[in-house]
Amino acid sequence: MIPISDNIRCRSKPIINYWLIGINIAVFLWELKLEFSGELGYFINSWGVIPAQISGAITNALFFNNSAAWIIVIWRTFSLLLGIFLHGSFSQILGNLLFLWVFGKTVENILGHGRYLGFYLATGAIASLVQILAEPSSTVPLIGGNSAIAAVLGVYIMKFPKAKIDTILPLIVFYIPLELPAFFYIFWWFVQQLFYGIGSLNIPPVGVNQSGAVFWGQIVGLLIGAAFMRLKK
Repeated sequence: MIPISDNIRCRSKPIINYWLIGINIAVFLWELKLEFSGELGYFINSWGVIPAQISGAITNALFFNNSAAWIIVIWRTFSLLLGIFLHGSFSQILGNLLFLWVFGKTVENILGHGRYLGFYLATGAIASLVQILAEPSSTVPLIGGNSAIAAVLGVYIMKFPKAKIDTILPLIVFYIPLELPAFFYIFWWFVQQLFYGIGSLNIPPVGVNQSGAVFWGQIVGLLIGAAFMRLKK
């Protein structure tokens, strides 16, 4: 099932949402270039969120008085934000940007441009921290905007639980138009994560996105979005 639009009219153009989509596409094209040149693994392992490196650096800095470890902490802090714009497969970026296109524009209209940008980046970073706490010894890079988009979906569902989402159901050569309630997409968002391995990029040495940590990150993102909207009311 492919969401294509909602029935909520926006008062202003979702400029930030357009920029977020554009940046994600540009970064993914850069990833493809790096894959062809054999440099993608180094890039992802340098800028993706690697729990073991971050937790180890924090431990050394705080408990062993290692001043050099603070440099790694600061460097790796940037990965909490940059990792949101990295993706490990064609299906992951297509799925994420599709949901961002449909739901993000309406959430930006609710929050305003600046607050929407801050919300998107902050929820992605917070969810990454939760993923680090969930599996602090993992050496598998965590990348993708899944948690931030889950937060956007949480805001949308709290604000417009009965909104109708125009949806296309592709059946081989036929496309059946449907209209589904927004609340249904909480369920569908998590189902589609099962297909994010399709079209995976070659990212040595261990790939990306250990399933358990990613799942909890998305749960956290969804809860943050819902709680934020609840408090805003």
